[in-house]
Amino acid sequence: MKIHNWSRCLIAASVLAVLATGAAEAETVNPLAEKVRAADSRFEDVAAAKAEGYAPIPCASGLTGGAMGIHYVNAAYLKDDAVDVAKPEAVMYEPMADGTLKLIAVEYITSKGPASLEGHLFNFNTAPNRYGLGPFYELHVWAWKPNPTGAFADMNPNVSCDAMKGM
Repeated sequence: MKIHNWSRCLIAASVLAVLATGAAEAETVNPLAEKVRAADSRFEDVAAAKAEGYAPIPCASGLTGGAMGIHYVNAAYLKDDAVDVAKPEAVMYEPMADGTLKLIAVEYITSKGPASLEGHLFNFNTAPNRYGLGPFYELHVWAWKPNPTGAFADMNPNVSCDAMKGM
């Protein structure tokens, strides 16, 4: 059986395409998001967050679209300045049309910095800010809802506070 050069090129291109797809998928794996999901999946039920001392603040929408959702904040964790994957300062929920809340992300906050977690640098927020806090460092981890602007971006264009209207 004779294989023509163009057939060889086609086979080689197909193999490279399959290998490139596998490499791209491997690059999208986010070890910190996986670690966060493993440590914080208990918050999928908002009752667990409430039981651990988290309290809600209003849904935060972006000025140019997207949102962060409703933050449930633990005041004790805010004050301790510790960064612990299993004890996020805030857990974030998207309000759904049926009135339920869906866990989408967590946020780590500290006033000590520059701060990082697993090699990911926190963002610095000056005072005054929308939360009435002093200057702080924060890192969002979109572990449950993919964020096309990045796993650690503040706003997620695929999150909406629209379900809060009329509540």
